[in-house]
Amino acid sequence: MPEFVKTGIEGLDSILNGGIVKNAAVLVSGNPGTGKSILGLQYLYNGVDMYDEGGIYLTFEESADDISQAAESIGFEKWDEFVDAGRIKIYDKRTLLRSGDFSSTLDTILDDLQDTQYDRLVLDSLTMFQLFFESEQEKRQYLLKFIDILKDSGLTSILTMEQSAVFPDTEIGLENFLTDGNIYLIQSPAGSTSNRYIWVAKMRKQAIKNSMFPLEIDEGGIKIYEQAAGFSMVGDSPPWFGEEEGNLE
Repeated sequence: MPEFVKTGIEGLDSILNGGIVKNAAVLVSGNPGTGKSILGLQYLYNGVDMYDEGGIYLTFEESADDISQAAESIGFEKWDEFVDAGRIKIYDKRTLLRSGDFSSTLDTILDDLQDTQYDRLVLDSLTMFQLFFESEQEKRQYLLKFIDILKDSGLTSILTMEQSAVFPDTEIGLENFLTDGNIYLIQSPAGSTSNRYIWVAKMRKQAIKNSMFPLEIDEGGIKIYEQAAGFSMVGDSPPWFGEEEGNLE
């Protein structure tokens, strides 16, 4: 039986039938604004707050102050306390973008990746990470190396990824095949509002509930409504994400 790392996110661990397999690297993809960064923050925050598991947060796009403000705004009141105590280690854009050479950047974080006080890692985002590389071969080489380092260091990791398509199966890239699991956050337009969903498309070494489930982002982070699955991704048709038929030109 595999050992699981619980995310602590309401509804998600049940969908995953226990959590994320220990030492796995999971890709979380979605459009901007779907909640990828919040999911990452929540995964690390819950790790310390609920399970006494320290975490590392790598971001190419935000400063440490930006991250602190985002965490506080969503209700993670002890975020700064955890950071100050060293339970959450942040590498922000000032550190990660100091050198344009990824080998040098990787060397600066190896010590902490191998530190046994940390159990979880979030990379936000893999989209920016890939800008270090000029060719697909180089990108594949370093992505494989990076994921191997995460696993060898005993880290259970979430890597976020931007995608442009609303519905996920239109974009299947290298990252999907190299990671152990694929989770999609989907936001479909509904008039002046939007509907949010989560779809766990793949998880190696574990059974999953392969349906699309509604989620909301509120005080305290993401909540998933397991008992209100929108549809099964196997056998049923997905909801229509375009314009209504009567409005087509």
